[in-house]
Amino acid sequence: MSKKRHSPEDFLKLAKEEESHQLRGKLKIFLGASPGVGKTYTMIEEAHMQRAQGLDVIIGIIESHGRHEIETLLSNLEILPRQKIEYRGHQLTEFDLDAALKRNPGIILIDEMAHTNAPGLRHAKRWQDIKELLDRGINVYTTLNVQHIESLNDNVSQILHTHIKETVPDFMLELADSIELIDLPPEDLLKRLQEGKVYIPEQASLAVEHFFRKGNLSALRELALRITAERVEAQVLNYRQDLGIKHVWPTKEKLLVCVSAKYKSTKLIRTTRRMASRLKAEWLAVYVDTPEVRISEEKRNSAIQNLHLAERLGAQTTILTGLNVSKEIMDFAREHNITSIVIGKEIRSRLRDLFFGSLADKIIRQSGEIDVYLITGEFDDTALPFKYKRTSWRSYGIAIMITGIVTALNYFFHPYLNNSSIAVLYLMGVAITASFGEYGAALLASILSMLFFRFCFIPPFYCLTMNDAPSNLSLLLFFIFTQIISYLAIISRRQVQAIHLAEHHTNALYSLSRQLASTRGVDNLLAAATRYLAELLDSDVIALLPENNTLTIHAKSGPVAILNDKEKSIAQWVYDLGQSAGLGTDTLPLANATYIPLLASKKSIGILRVCPNQPERLFTPEQMRLLESCVNQIALAIEVDRAHKL
Repeated sequence: MSKKRHSPEDFLKLAKEEESHQLRGKLKIFLGASPGVGKTYTMIEEAHMQRAQGLDVIIGIIESHGRHEIETLLSNLEILPRQKIEYRGHQLTEFDLDAALKRNPGIILIDEMAHTNAPGLRHAKRWQDIKELLDRGINVYTTLNVQHIESLNDNVSQILHTHIKETVPDFMLELADSIELIDLPPEDLLKRLQEGKVYIPEQASLAVEHFFRKGNLSALRELALRITAERVEAQVLNYRQDLGIKHVWPTKEKLLVCVSAKYKSTKLIRTTRRMASRLKAEWLAVYVDTPEVRISEEKRNSAIQNLHLAERLGAQTTILTGLNVSKEIMDFAREHNITSIVIGKEIRSRLRDLFFGSLADKIIRQSGEIDVYLITGEFDDTALPFKYKRTSWRSYGIAIMITGIVTALNYFFHPYLNNSSIAVLYLMGVAITASFGEYGAALLASILSMLFFRFCFIPPFYCLTMNDAPSNLSLLLFFIFTQIISYLAIISRRQVQAIHLAEHHTNALYSLSRQLASTRGVDNLLAAATRYLAELLDSDVIALLPENNTLTIHAKSGPVAILNDKEKSIAQWVYDLGQSAGLGTDTLPLANATYIPLLASKKSIGILRVCPNQPERLFTPEQMRLLESCVNQIALAIEVDRAHKL
């Protein structure tokens, strides 16, 4: 048995992971194929066993659904009072997160992990409450049905013929220290349902008609068993890798999913997540954002939300810019050593495929050694960022004007020019038209140039009929050359824009570093940073630092700002937890600004509040990463400045 020798960096990484694991609370998930298999009952029994061993165990929230056996089992345990919420004239009761944090138990039981909280609470989902408890160092027991796992959403929808709205991201399962499968054969589960041990009789009859069918239960049971098996396999793999025993595979699988603005992209993302999970592979999501496509701000935000979904499911996300979409994707795939590409199959007419082709066909032809997976979906081509936009009438007008000017010049200087010089001038006109980046206009300029060249400057003049084979060949070559020039000009323009975007990000970090390096004093550092980020992201930026246990404004980019109580509470939460919240995140996404912690080597030292000047425009994942990189530099500069004063 050969063992791999770890480098000092490996040991440092393992030490940091172990330290983070020790600070975080432990999560145990009782997983089942459906309601009624005994998850809640088993969880409470486990709580009694832990309590008997002297551990501090409380009930955060348990949904008994009228089952007397559950209520009896709860009688000897401490139950946390529920929080009452007024919503549309009704009084709702929810899990009280703040009370649980104040109580700070050893273990807390929270039922139904996928539950959606009432509007107005700190988190939209109960799994977010659980994550905060874990981050605070509190151990949590919870229950989950397999149909609520995010990456299985499409599979479950096909089985049950309904869309499951309440889902839990897969990373919550990866955070779990233990997953216990509570399994029950469909026959026994149906018997329990008839005996009233799952729902009260009124609910049971309705459940049998819609959900509790033997076929449905068998399929969901298979999914639950598969999830558990994958979890066990992952634990074995991690154990072998940690000990350096041997490599599991000689090569590493890496998947790439192509994302668009359409809702159907969520199916591609979840499918790729499942494939990556089965293969234990790294996966990436890419979106091609090109000015050659006219999409509304709403659709662009939809594409960004799809990227955020991929990021929540564990993907590395990237936004590419370019004219030739298939080439951009394939270049990215080869640069990142992608082994498989997942893309949607566009359902279109044969005639459209014949003349315009499809992205899937182009990628398959260029894929070479890379595998391509086509996923069926009813895609609408008008919303996909994989085709050229329709050229505007203004661009056509410019093409006609430039061709007319070149024709007039050629006609005026015709006595002093030969046909080669005339052709060169027409080529220049087409190149100028193509420099605007409009393919349709460049094509029109090419056709008009060829026609005017024949009509005005090739005998017999002022007619389009030609019987001379060499002249016909010359015109054909002229048209081909103009098309090549147009294509190269447009490609060059798009590549220049892509390079400028990459340089913009690099220069942003470099410029911020230089400004921070030449500035002294915390307030001066924050003032320089907020001004710079406000200009970089077209946003209003405010920096808050703690004073007398209260976050106060130390720098701002805009006019005098006053934060309301809600904004102050969000900022305090971000400061305490060291996690981002607000616009574009999973925590309080309805806020009008993004709150990012200034993380130093030991703890949070402050908060940055970034509010876009265009509220309807979300930050892209790349902009968020750029912002986080800038924030890290700011926090480091503040920490160094304070260290020099000690």
